[in-house]
Amino acid sequence: MAFEVIFLFALALVWIIFATVQDLKTKEIANWLNFSLIIFALGFRFFYSLFIEDFTFFYQGVIGLGIFFVLGNLLYYGRFFAGGDAKLMIALGAILPLTNYFSFNLRIFVFFLGIFLIVGGVYSLSVSLYLGIRHYKELKKEFKIQLIKNRSLVILSLIFGIVLVLFSFSDSLFFPLGIFLVGFPYIYIYTKAVDEACMKESVPVGQLVEGDWLYKDIVVGGKKISARWAGLDAGEISLIRKNRDRVFIRQGVPFTPVFLISFLIFLGAWFFDLLSHWILMF
Repeated sequence: MAFEVIFLFALALVWIIFATVQDLKTKEIANWLNFSLIIFALGFRFFYSLFIEDFTFFYQGVIGLGIFFVLGNLLYYGRFFAGGDAKLMIALGAILPLTNYFSFNLRIFVFFLGIFLIVGGVYSLSVSLYLGIRHYKELKKEFKIQLIKNRSLVILSLIFGIVLVLFSFSDSLFFPLGIFLVGFPYIYIYTKAVDEACMKESVPVGQLVEGDWLYKDIVVGGKKISARWAGLDAGEISLIRKNRDRVFIRQGVPFTPVFLISFLIFLGAWFFDLLSHWILMF
């Protein structure tokens, strides 16, 4: 394996491990950690390209950074990622172009993102089940509330699901779609119930940090502070501390373990040549 690829792998792995530890301990990823990964990755690409007198390797890193910048922002503004997670994904864009060929690198991106989606889905399901068991009484009560609120969705899905199951007598493809449609409202309701019953926590205002999510809008000192996706800023925290003792915040689930597990699987696939075999199939 080429030296430059090994260096990028080692660099990314060390940074992801640090990000994971920090996220699990403080529930945030410092900007300097993500930005320094970008600087080191592009800096290495630049000087390596300068040494071999071919800047293709550097340009591929810049292109990868650009693609993942768009992807990270889509995930952030689509409310799939918090800010730190989005920036870590963007930083990986400077790592993952491992060759001088854009078409090959593009397939590497797809392969990594496929692993990431699978690991993320399993991780999210496992965490939600754990939280559901841990807060069973609260979840049971909230599930009933959400079931009543979303009964129209349940009824409509049941009707259309039954219709699709009946159509399956003419085409079997409709059967799994019908079953999914019947079950989907309950998955949605369970997710909402977990979010409402298990992710809310009352904390002393002294523990608030920038980026914390308010559970709901509050009025402090005559000023409304919205429970927005970007979280609290320093000025809002200062105002809250002057007027409140405790507030409810929405706890997020640390997502950096998904980055670490996905990257380790990606490394294993690369070292055992599974990635090359997969790419050559297309």
